[in-house]
Amino acid sequence: MNGHELRSAFLQYFKDRGHAVVPSSSLLPDDPSVLLTTAGMQQFKPYYTGDANPNKDFGAHSTATAQKCFRTNDIENIGDDTHHTFFEMLGNFSFGGYFKEEAISFAFEFITIVLKLPISYVTIFEGSDAVPKDTESRDIWLRLGVRDVREEGMADVFWGPTGSGGPCGPTTEIYCKNAKGEDVEVWNIVFNEYIYNGSREELNTNAAGKSLSPIATKGIDTGMGLERLTMIAEGTQSTFETSLLSPLVALTPSEVPERVRRIFADHLRASAFLIADGVRTSNKGAGYILRRLLRRVESYASLHKVAPHILDAIIHEVVHEYGEHYAELKAHGDDIRTVVQDERTKFSQTLARGLKELERRSHTGVLSTEDAFTLYETFGIPYDIIKDFGGDAAKSLTEDAFNKAFERHQEKSRAGLEKKFGGHGLMLDTGEMKAGTAEELQIVTRLHTATHLLQAALRKVLGPEVEQRGSDITPERTRFDFSFGRKVTPDELVQVERIVNDIIAKDYAVTKQELPIEQAKHSGALYFFKAKYPEVVSVYTIGEQADGTFYSREFCGGPHVKHTGTIGKIKILKEEASSAGVRRIRATIES
Repeated sequence: MNGHELRSAFLQYFKDRGHAVVPSSSLLPDDPSVLLTTAGMQQFKPYYTGDANPNKDFGAHSTATAQKCFRTNDIENIGDDTHHTFFEMLGNFSFGGYFKEEAISFAFEFITIVLKLPISYVTIFEGSDAVPKDTESRDIWLRLGVRDVREEGMADVFWGPTGSGGPCGPTTEIYCKNAKGEDVEVWNIVFNEYIYNGSREELNTNAAGKSLSPIATKGIDTGMGLERLTMIAEGTQSTFETSLLSPLVALTPSEVPERVRRIFADHLRASAFLIADGVRTSNKGAGYILRRLLRRVESYASLHKVAPHILDAIIHEVVHEYGEHYAELKAHGDDIRTVVQDERTKFSQTLARGLKELERRSHTGVLSTEDAFTLYETFGIPYDIIKDFGGDAAKSLTEDAFNKAFERHQEKSRAGLEKKFGGHGLMLDTGEMKAGTAEELQIVTRLHTATHLLQAALRKVLGPEVEQRGSDITPERTRFDFSFGRKVTPDELVQVERIVNDIIAKDYAVTKQELPIEQAKHSGALYFFKAKYPEVVSVYTIGEQADGTFYSREFCGGPHVKHTGTIGKIKILKEEASSAGVRRIRATIES
């Protein structure tokens, strides 16, 4: 089996054993405490804590996924044999269903019987002051015939929650040998027995016990990296030599250094998935990560004279190969190519000057942190490019010092904003809307009004069944959740987008009224039926006519534009399931 077949075999194996196969969640998680999705269990956190019902949403107490994941701490290590920014995590999960016996047996059978791979050794939790030794897992492995069972501590085999706390517990890990004869961790099986509410630093110490409490319903959370599994199964010495990545690497000329060829493969694959999930280049958050990847690619392409059509071919291969399983890649293929091309065009205009200035400063023998930040601020050259291209002059540069310089710059900019606006900070975080500067506040205000137009258009196309279930608005996009029982078709999305842009073009007035709650409810305004409102509410109306009809009317307490013409053109980026009976649309606006 090649890598794509391994993914299918894993999902089919667990489907045959009563698991609901759930689509990967977006790389943009619902959890605001994490920037990007880093693990398969993130979309399932509510099911471990009892805040959601798996049987109701999935028709089963157990699920399996191939989850899109992204980790930013390995960007500088890309190019070696195993590190990636984007990767796929195969996982099976149980919420109050099976536990250690079944989870370990499933993993053993899949690895040794389905894939016919020998297990080198396994690990179990050695115990701590707060959590007992996992003798049950040890006994299960021994019964299955695995003799090499090793004990490790909190730092290695006790899995902590992602983001702002949550389910956690001891783990057991499976190791197999790679083509070099090295032992490689393949599968991590977490036994969610506790809820953790402490710091990440404390979790790796015995002091973690004071922040642990028993979980109401025990569960299973497993993770197995597809790239690493494919490397073991195919007997290659590197994940970049597997069927998943070697076709991408092979598109770059062989005279380019192998490390750079791998960087192109990793970064362009990762960028394609980010863009397909609605990320656009910017100077913050996920948009900054995307920009960093694309600028790194462009910098190396310039240095090694790699033609743009080669990078385009890699993007095409990603969409073609991965689009069979991740349909969003094919659906947004044109967007992916456009975003990559636009960033390349913008960055190439300053890259040549920036690299020339980097070379000039490097000739002094030492590149200081101030030099590095000036190159970044003036020319947009990321830290890791400066580090890579600076040679011996950049040896003393550290990312920590660079980040501190960046933070000082942000503080200075924020102080300037506060002075400019009379001491009133423009940091906005209503829970629904987030903005950090005057420019961002303007953008989210436009997006907020556009979201009202979006709901009205959805109701016109799909019917009154559509009701808002939540929204999240950042300077990069709006995310709108609404009740609807099926996938919205591409033709329907085109209709919705056209209706919204027609309303924007008509430059309708956006008016506000303060009304007593009962009068507001009888005005035709939309509102959350279960929400608690004050005695007097703000009602925003868009496009009210002389005969009293209107395009949109909603209860709302947020900022809005005065006329729809100032919004700009709306572009729907993606439509997907959010939960059972709830759909999600991501959209952005163009000036």
